[in-house]
Amino acid sequence: MYKVLIVEDDAGIAGGLKQLLEAWGLQPVVAENLQDVLGCFARVSPHLVVMDISLPYFDGYYWCQQIRRLSHVPILFLSSAGDNLNQVMAMNMGADDFVAKPFDEQVFVAKVQALLRRTYDFGGSMPVLYHRGLALNTADGTASYNSQKIPLTKNEYRILLCLMQNKGQVVSREKLMQQLWESDSFVDENTLSVNVNRLRKKLAEAGLNSFIATKFGVGYMLQEEEE
Repeated sequence: MYKVLIVEDDAGIAGGLKQLLEAWGLQPVVAENLQDVLGCFARVSPHLVVMDISLPYFDGYYWCQQIRRLSHVPILFLSSAGDNLNQVMAMNMGADDFVAKPFDEQVFVAKVQALLRRTYDFGGSMPVLYHRGLALNTADGTASYNSQKIPLTKNEYRILLCLMQNKGQVVSREKLMQQLWESDSFVDENTLSVNVNRLRKKLAEAGLNSFIATKFGVGYMLQEEEE
């Protein structure tokens, strides 16, 4: 089910959008903290963002730029400031489409469905995975945190990808070695440990401490919070 993050400061409109999208089989989530929209984005990992322009703290243009530093997820602006200047500004900031308030519900849903169809039906699975603010781009094999690129070797990328695809679960050492076996280099248990430790060091240097937890005798998993 596709997840849609709604970034809207009017509770009535946000609730109405949530009900509308649920009725069409989507999984909408209303951003609970408009002071930290990027944090909400990282936690929800949405397939699409519906963004208002007029928001407290920072406007929708600012948050659109922040999201674009991490992800190519489609962003649909929904605003009463629907003049040509604002629509052009939204597109220049990285938006994919614009709907002016007041809006026709059928037109809005059609635009949401079109963006999802173009992005995912033809492009495969969701290209970016998120955990604790870390963005892993599966399209180009890069990782970033707080707009900072984290260089990864092929094996480090495969380890991180496997862990993020199995978020909330312990991944056995055997499964990780099978993932690495797909590369063109031989991997034994010691090599796996070395790669995991190097990956941990890179993540810690970027500010992500205690990102990968060891489950002794079993394997590894992503840690939800920093210890």
